[in-house]
Amino acid sequence: MRHGKSGNRLSRNQTLRKATLRDMAKSVFLQERICTTRAKAKEARKLIEKLITLGKKDTLAARRRAFAILCDHKEVSQLFSQIAPRFKARTGGYTRIIPYVQRAGDNAALAFLELTEKSKEIITNKKRIKVPKEAKATGGKKAKAGDVKVVSDAETKPVTPTPVATPSATPAGPTTHSKADVKSTPKTASKGFFKKMFQRKIGAE
Repeated sequence: MRHGKSGNRLSRNQTLRKATLRDMAKSVFLQERICTTRAKAKEARKLIEKLITLGKKDTLAARRRAFAILCDHKEVSQLFSQIAPRFKARTGGYTRIIPYVQRAGDNAALAFLELTEKSKEIITNKKRIKVPKEAKATGGKKAKAGDVKVVSDAETKPVTPTPVATPSATPAGPTTHSKADVKSTPKTASKGFFKKMFQRKIGAE
């Protein structure tokens, strides 16, 4: 029986639900914007605004209560020293939920959960710059237009042809074949040599 119990259970038991919301709150304090489902964003929003309200008090009791939720001294100090002072002029509305798209696969509704007062500008969709063909030829897909170097005629150097070795004339005289010469000779020459050897043996018999 869930009489008088409000809020979305997020298909989790008590401990997993608390851990999920705690990690989402840490991510929002660290990144200042996260992308999640709308159901999770609505539940995490309650916890984040409660923590920022504690951070505006800046007392020892408030720090201990925030540490009981976040379980991280670094996150607690960041909350009280950097995040909470931004919202001194606000009495509420520390976060906002921006609907995004339907997720492919399970068709879940995604949304951005972000702080209303941010220390940096966050760009979600960056425009892609088309890379010219010359840049792709030099550096592949990762090459940029500024990486292409145009070489003028003055910078090019003439290529000197390498001298071709001419075969030296062999002295006339009786040729003697050694084992190294036989191995280095092509197959046609080796066949003729063995043929002559067989003819000599047949003639001697």
